Amino acid sequence: MSVLQDPAALREEGNSLFKAGDIEGAVCCYTKALKLSDTQAERAVLHRNRSACYLKLEEYSKAEADASKALDTDPGDVKARFRRAQAFQKQNRLDQAFLDAQRCAQLEPNNKAFQDLLRQLGAQIQQKSAQLNSTDARVQQMFSLLLDSLHEAGAEQIFRNDGVKLLQKLLQSKLEDVVLSALRTLVGLCTGHQSRTMAIVNELGMEQLCAVMGAGASTVCLAACHLLQVMFEALTEGMKREIRGKDEAILPEPSKELRSMLRHLLEMLPAANVSGAGRDGAINLLVKQVPRKSLKNPDNSLTLWVIDQGLTKILQVAGTVPELSDGPALTDNTQMSCSVLLSKLYDDLNGDKERENFYKLCEEYVQQHFGRSGLDAKLRAIQTVSVLLQGPSDAGNRALEMSGMMDAVISLCASEDVTHQQVAVEALIHAAGKAKRASFITANGVALLKDLYKKSENDRIRVRALVGLCKLGSAGGTDFSMKQFAEGSTLRLSKQCRKWLRNESLPPTSRRWSVEGLAYLTFDADVKEDFVEDKEALLAMFELAKSEDKTVLFAVGSTLVNCTNSYDVEKPDPQMVELAKYAKQHVPEEHPKDAPSYVEKRLSKLLEAGVVSALVCMVKQESPALTDPCKESIARVFLALVERQEDRGTVVAQGGGKALIPLASDNSSVGKIKAAQALAKITITSNPEIAFPGERIYEVVRPLVSLLNLECTLLQNFEALMGLTNLAGISERLRQKIIKEKAVPKVEGYMFEEHDLVRASATECMCNLILSTEVQKLYLATGSDRLKLLVLYSGEEDERLRKAAAGTLAMLTAEQPEICARIPGTTTHWLEILQALLLSEITDLRHRAVVIVHNMMQADKSLAETLMESEAMEILSVLAKGGEGTPDPVSKIAQNCLSKAVEYGIIKSSQGQENGRGTEP
Repeated sequence: MSVLQDPAALREEGNSLFKAGDIEGAVCCYTKALKLSDTQAERAVLHRNRSACYLKLEEYSKAEADASKALDTDPGDVKARFRRAQAFQKQNRLDQAFLDAQRCAQLEPNNKAFQDLLRQLGAQIQQKSAQLNSTDARVQQMFSLLLDSLHEAGAEQIFRNDGVKLLQKLLQSKLEDVVLSALRTLVGLCTGHQSRTMAIVNELGMEQLCAVMGAGASTVCLAACHLLQVMFEALTEGMKREIRGKDEAILPEPSKELRSMLRHLLEMLPAANVSGAGRDGAINLLVKQVPRKSLKNPDNSLTLWVIDQGLTKILQVAGTVPELSDGPALTDNTQMSCSVLLSKLYDDLNGDKERENFYKLCEEYVQQHFGRSGLDAKLRAIQTVSVLLQGPSDAGNRALEMSGMMDAVISLCASEDVTHQQVAVEALIHAAGKAKRASFITANGVALLKDLYKKSENDRIRVRALVGLCKLGSAGGTDFSMKQFAEGSTLRLSKQCRKWLRNESLPPTSRRWSVEGLAYLTFDADVKEDFVEDKEALLAMFELAKSEDKTVLFAVGSTLVNCTNSYDVEKPDPQMVELAKYAKQHVPEEHPKDAPSYVEKRLSKLLEAGVVSALVCMVKQESPALTDPCKESIARVFLALVERQEDRGTVVAQGGGKALIPLASDNSSVGKIKAAQALAKITITSNPEIAFPGERIYEVVRPLVSLLNLECTLLQNFEALMGLTNLAGISERLRQKIIKEKAVPKVEGYMFEEHDLVRASATECMCNLILSTEVQKLYLATGSDRLKLLVLYSGEEDERLRKAAAGTLAMLTAEQPEICARIPGTTTHWLEILQALLLSEITDLRHRAVVIVHNMMQADKSLAETLMESEAMEILSVLAKGGEGTPDPVSKIAQNCLSKAVEYGIIKSSQGQENGRGTEP
């Protein structure tokens, strides 16, 4: 490989040019190296280096972008974070610069450069605040409290000294950094404090807070959204508390304030003066705060109230066609967020009566617009149906079946107006979700879609028409024998999708639609194989997954599920298959390229291309688009990626372990199980303390315990038990966490499982848990058969089970000597079982056996007599002599047993010397 083609050599050349002062030359080298680089880690270093160059060249936005790309791969890269802080500072984005500089100082507290930058930023922020009101010393004092990191005492001081009025003044500032600092201070005041939150809501007024969130600047909008989220949490936690503190005791229930806040959010949705980012923030807050957290709670009154007060407002945003002039401002994510909100509200309803009311309100809104004269109103109606089809699809299908609706969609596809075509084609795509409708559209709309795809001069129409064809072409799913189109058609469609995906000159929305097409086409194994070979297309999809466009998340997740074959496939009963063939019924067929060997190669290709970092970024997205189905697809892909033991280290190193923890706690029921099983696989074969450093290791316990469930498969039970065994062997604190999660009764239950591996793994887990005194006491309880089970398992044929049971007995008899006297009462065969262990050819079993015998002899003289009167004495005598096959620890413990017998006077000293090679001097 020449120097010009070697990214490492180009990087070194760039470093040399940078040191020599040729900054532009260094940029050129780093840029060439980035085009040739294969690994995420290498690309991250190149972006970090190029960021330093752009700082020198005073191209600060480019410096920030490169540093951010380096941090996407490695958030702990302190050099990249410092460079981004410098770039933010030069762009006068002081609040963001302060956060990055603060993080640098936390990572390297003794670094003088980081401390100097922090001081500079603190001074600059104070100077800006002084511009607002230079005569008010208390404003300066508040920023001092802020920069010293807001403690409770500081928060209380601000609150009690009319600080809220000062903050209200700061929120009206035209200086972005001042507004951000005021919002951050309010977060500190409200966090976890109901009484202060209610007072602040009443004093500031929701109008002002909503106005700040809807003002325009995305950073301000996000900060205001975070503040409102903190306020909601403080109020709802206050409502849950049964016993209130002194401050809260005199306050009314906060439900009035909650509903007032929600009303203001609903009013923001259609308001013309609200920015797209502000509208997204309002929708996001409604998604998080309105539906019940658990359907076990019967009270869904808040959802019913929001539907009554605001459903038409949500539908008004949903039906906005951005290209028409008179609608509210939207972002690329707004309508997807509306779909999620509508879906959450619908899912929170109880019974047919409430659902029927939801359908009625939706149909009335759609009909109101569809029945008007003029094309704009009809387009809004169709757009509303599109959003409903992506959310509560039953409501969308009902609206679609309204008289004339489907005909209007088909006819508008043929319109010469690009906007009309776009709205209609998108509706057609979303309508093709059900098999019945797919066949209708195949009969009535495929020719139209093909015509648009071939003849339209507008790429945004062509890509959407292509997706419609992709969706219809994949109607057979993974069934190789059920294909709608001719052989090779799906491959041609996928080739065009990949071409658009790679084309960076296309707008992100069009490229996002190409991923949507691949999500359908990758049901076909030939398409999967071609796609994973196209590294450029894979990288383009991963970049989209990390972008600001959150609507792409589900399409990326679905595509990856298809490529990794991590969807559920029911294996038909062979006898039923033969019967179906005989009866000439359709039998699903698997594509030859969906065989395990092909899937394994695809997984390797995806790992090489950096799929883990893309998945990690997707999990971090704070967006309604990260729905439970989306999170479930990510969990499925992670589980497939950790299937091979040799790949687990790669997944952990790139942040996969950390990303799986929230997926195992906040997901669909299936998604939780898939994520928990992936965590179990990692915990079995990796050092858990390295895979989940610090406090994170304790968060792994609950997902693993959740797999100890009869609804889970035996494999999932087995892997959970193996993972818990490893965790229980690390520390007493972890054992206490496992006990607190009520795992012990479940582990005991699996000790009775018929499957050998599950039974043995449960006993191994108990062997480590027995180190905790709480678990030992269970075996001391009267009337329990726990001890009997251990003694009997020590005599089983399964070597793994015998080792685990005998190990548990050895530790139990050492820690709780009174257990020893109970062993003879467990079974009449206890002595034969011990003797068999002592005579075992397996060293580990002999070692456990001599420990148990030693503990019993130490605990009780009568037990020692019983043992010495049996064949055990002769066996111990042979073991005590050592020799070939008897390791020193076994020999030494056997000698100690004989010495104890001499001490008790059960055997004579000379006998002990003869048998035990000098037990006594």
